[in-house]
Amino acid sequence: MSLTERQKQLVINSFLKVEPIADAAANIFYSKLFEYDPSLKHLFRDDLTAQGKMLMSALKVATSSLHNLDRLVPVLQDMAVKHVEYGVKCDDYTPVGNALLHTLKQGLGNEFNDELKTAWASTYKIMADVMRQAAYPDFNPASYKNTKQYHR
Repeated sequence: MSLTERQKQLVINSFLKVEPIADAAANIFYSKLFEYDPSLKHLFRDDLTAQGKMLMSALKVATSSLHNLDRLVPVLQDMAVKHVEYGVKCDDYTPVGNALLHTLKQGLGNEFNDELKTAWASTYKIMADVMRQAAYPDFNPASYKNTKQYHR
């Protein structure tokens, strides 16, 4: 797992700007996620407002832990196991990541430049790979090919 110090700081600082618009960001996220993959709607049986608060809380924990990834890994692993119980599949992480990037682009506007996008994409890939490996012991990031198709 490797992020540069600059990437970590970019992600942390940008999330601080998203926090004040957390409810709107969560709405954007779920709208885009279900646009990318309508089959994921069945995974969200609860109130999406509450789910959005949990999403933003998880992102806050993740971003605030970037300077100590060893502390973050067990949290992600536990979350991944719970997600399997909810019905999350290995391929589901890809549209989630793309919905997250879309949300950040919408929420941050012109501040979401190529450098910031790369920092967030790298951060999400690390988190998703850790979660996939915890949930699916045979998962190998180097040979993984996503089978889901979606539009960006």
